[in-house]
Amino acid sequence: MMAKTNIDWVHMTDTAIVQQLGTYIKRLRLQQDTSQAQLADKAGLNRWTISKIENGEPVTLMSLIQILRALQSLHILNTFQVSEEISPLAYAKLKKQQRQRASGKSNPKPNKDDLGW
Repeated sequence: MMAKTNIDWVHMTDTAIVQQLGTYIKRLRLQQDTSQAQLADKAGLNRWTISKIENGEPVTLMSLIQILRALQSLHILNTFQVSEEISPLAYAKLKKQQRQRASGKSNPKPNKDDLGW
């Protein structure tokens, strides 16, 4: 039988999500052959905080970020990246404001003393 690959985050309790995060942190730490004390030292935290998250207990967001940084896993936060998007209506307004043609006025004569720098 194949293991479940997708986690149904929506139907999980907050406590279950924290436990899942702790399991993930522990797995990363063990894959890197790092002790809790070593990870705590790298993250600038105490070992108790590492133990706490790995046992499914909540920690601060700042501690989680420090742990992920120490595990070189900040890339998992890419999901939170916000990109600037323009609505179709705002885009249409911008396009309407763009110049459609030149005004027809001649350019002023260049200054003879201006070297163009």
